[in-house]
Amino acid sequence: MARLEVSYSFWSGKKVLISGHSGFKGSWLSIWLKSLGADVIGVSLDPPSSPSLYDKAHISDDIISHRQDIRNLKGLTKIFQKYKPEIVFHLAAQSLVKYSYSNPIETYETNVMGTLNILEAIKNVGSVKAAIMVTSDKCYENTERYEGYVEDDPMGGYDPYSSSKGASELLISSYRNSFFTDINLEKNNTAIASVRAGNVIGGGDWAKDRLIPDIINAFQKKEKVMIRNPHAVRPWQHVLEPLSGYMRLAELLFIEGSTHAEAWNFGPNDEDARPVEWIVERIAYLWGENSKWSKDKNFHEHEAAFLKLDCSKALKNLNWKPKWTLEEALTKVVAWHKEEYLNPSKCREICLNQIQNYQNK
Repeated sequence: MARLEVSYSFWSGKKVLISGHSGFKGSWLSIWLKSLGADVIGVSLDPPSSPSLYDKAHISDDIISHRQDIRNLKGLTKIFQKYKPEIVFHLAAQSLVKYSYSNPIETYETNVMGTLNILEAIKNVGSVKAAIMVTSDKCYENTERYEGYVEDDPMGGYDPYSSSKGASELLISSYRNSFFTDINLEKNNTAIASVRAGNVIGGGDWAKDRLIPDIINAFQKKEKVMIRNPHAVRPWQHVLEPLSGYMRLAELLFIEGSTHAEAWNFGPNDEDARPVEWIVERIAYLWGENSKWSKDKNFHEHEAAFLKLDCSKALKNLNWKPKWTLEEALTKVVAWHKEEYLNPSKCREICLNQIQNYQNK
């Protein structure tokens, strides 16, 4: 059975609200949705890095963009009531494990209470038919087993970031059961799903304390990159992989209602769960000259050594599976940054070309 693709005819003219549109994933999603003809409303803080894909691709030029903290329910509600979105993608988050150790309160306020506020805004506006709530592969109680985690495995989290995502999943499930079930259809017909991706990579990510941005930044400056946990295994995937799953799932929620309103994994193939050391060496090979690395021997807070997702549910029920291998994804990342270095004013065009390439594969 052929994979079902994202539909241009579906998204054209749809009113879509994205929280976290100024972030890395949110920027790619904004560009993709605009290319499909959607009317995009963005709700976010300032971009989390400088430079940022949001600024360099001039995303604010053709979407409605609001600087709004999702911890502020009153401000969030005003935006929902003004634009009455049909579809919501909730991506806004404090997304860094290392940062969460030094800023746990901010992490929980943003990731848990911020998610609660998004759900409240959806519940109260009455216009939203489909909502995709993005959490993380780190939401699971990680026993560092070899088998991938499936959607009904226990939630958990060792560090503040991971546990905040586990807590968000419990919150989303509670709200879905309490306020968005078939019993409540007269009050609210929103179909809500939570989604969990792997470690996303792609061009235009300049976030601090993230592996790929750290590597690219060091290589561009002809410096040696320092790696914290070279043997840690993660489920690496290009950012377009989970975004395609989110968008396809949103289509089904919109059309079919609560049939698919549950939790979903959108991770890479098993063979693409690779150690950090392998990633660094492959990027060094693809980059070429001035690409050196070594292990950072300084103290660092605990991070999981092994994590993998089981995405068989998405394959069986949504006919979704990754298109690009990890090797192809890394090639795309390096190509993106080399092209951006030569043509810094063409970030949006580079993204659109890679989106087109992805859709056509």
